[in-house]
Amino acid sequence: MSLSVSRRLAAVTAVAVAGLFAATSPSALAAPTAVAAAPTPPDIPVANVKAHLTQLQSIATANGGNRAHGKAGYKASIDYVKAKLDAAGFTTTLQTFTSSGATGYNLIADWPGGDPNSVLMSGSHLDSVNAGPGINDNGSGSAAILETALAVSRAQLQPTKHLRFGWWGAEELGMIGSKYYVNNLPAAEKSKISGYLNFDMIGSPNPGYFVYDDDPTIEQTFKNYYAGIGVATEIETEGDGRSDHAPFKSAGIPVGGLFSGADYTKTAAQAQKWGGTSGQAFDRCYHASCDTSANINDTALDRNSDAIAYAIWNLGAATPVPPGKSFENTADVSVPDSPAAAVTSPITVSGVTGNAPATTKVDVDIVHTYRGDLVVDLIAPDGTAYRLKNSSSDSGDNLVTSYTVNASSEVANGVWKLQVKDVAAQDVGYINSWKITF
Repeated sequence: MSLSVSRRLAAVTAVAVAGLFAATSPSALAAPTAVAAAPTPPDIPVANVKAHLTQLQSIATANGGNRAHGKAGYKASIDYVKAKLDAAGFTTTLQTFTSSGATGYNLIADWPGGDPNSVLMSGSHLDSVNAGPGINDNGSGSAAILETALAVSRAQLQPTKHLRFGWWGAEELGMIGSKYYVNNLPAAEKSKISGYLNFDMIGSPNPGYFVYDDDPTIEQTFKNYYAGIGVATEIETEGDGRSDHAPFKSAGIPVGGLFSGADYTKTAAQAQKWGGTSGQAFDRCYHASCDTSANINDTALDRNSDAIAYAIWNLGAATPVPPGKSFENTADVSVPDSPAAAVTSPITVSGVTGNAPATTKVDVDIVHTYRGDLVVDLIAPDGTAYRLKNSSSDSGDNLVTSYTVNASSEVANGVWKLQVKDVAAQDVGYINSWKITF
C-alpha cells in the first residue's frame, strides 16, 4: 500500500435456501425460481500461497533486500509470476511504463473464455518499498491472486464473465502502474470491466478483517463469505484512495476488495472481535525492513485467499443484468422496530409490454443495524408476494444485495412494492432505495 497523500458456509447456504422458499401466507406467497448455482469455489491452500511468498522473499534477499520499482528484485518478481501463469495457460502481457527515471512493469493475465464484454478483474501491487522485501505489503495480495488464478486453471473454470488478473508496478510511488493501465485503456475497453477487485495487505500479523464499501454487490459478496465462516467484518477506511482500486474507481469502474490493516492501531473492541493485540498496529512492520516472510498471520492469509476465490467464482458466474427497463425508488422509508407492521416502498411500472420476465431483477439497499431481523418481500401489482429474504441469524448490518425472481405470471405494468418487516426488537433502519429491472 502506498503512503497516504493527505463451518459454516453450508449452514449459511441452508439458511438462504430455506429463506427463499418459506412463506408467511402460503396462499399468497410465490417463491423465486431457483437459478443455476455458481461452481463451488475452491479452498485455496495457504501452503501454496506461502510458497509464493517464500519465493518473493528469496528474490528480495538476492537483490539488495527489496523488490522496489526500478530494482532487480521487482523485475525478478514479475518474471516469477509470469512464468507460473504462462505455464497454467493464461495469456500474459507485460506492460512497460517509466517512472522516476526507471522502467516499470505491469503484468496482465487473461483466462481464455467468458464474455469479452463483461470482464471481472482482480489485481494487487507487486512492488515493495526500498526499505524491505514487502512480504505483507504486498506480497500477500500478489501471492493470493496468483494462487487463485492457478486454481482457475486447475479447475478449468468456464465462468460467464471473462477473468483478468493484474500485478501492478510502482504502487508505492503513488499507484503509478495501475494509473498507467487505466489511463491507457480505450474508453470502449474500460466500459467492458464490470468490476475490479483489489487486494493490498491481506496477511497482517495483528489482523483485522476489512471489506471495501465501494460497490454494493462486490461488498456483499465478501460479507457473505465472512458471514459463512462466522467472522465479523468492518468497513475498510484506512486505505481509501491509497491503493490500486483508486484509478479504476475514478474511471467509473465498480471496485471492491479486502484489507487486513496497516499502521493504524487495533482497538480493544477489535481485539475482542478478532483476537490479536489491542493498542498495537495491525502491521508493526509496515514499510519497514522487518516486513519479511515472518511478518504474516497464516489464518488471515488463509481466510482472505479463500474469500478471493469465493468472490471470483461467484461474481465471475453472475447472471448478467436482464435486458429491459429499470425503475427505481430512492425515497427513504423508515422501517419501524418490531412489533410494528411492515412498511412498503412503491414503484409504478409503465411502458413494459406483456408479463414480467422469469429473470426479474430486484436490487435492494436497506440500511439497518441488524439485517438478520428483516423479512423482505416483493409485492406484485395483483398482491402476490414473492419472498426475497426471511429473518435469520445473520448478525451483520445493512442489506445491500440483488435477487432474481420468476415473476413471469405477473403483468409487468402496475404498482410493485418492496415490503420490509422487522420481526425482532431493538434495531432500527430504513429502506434507502430499491430497483426493479425487467
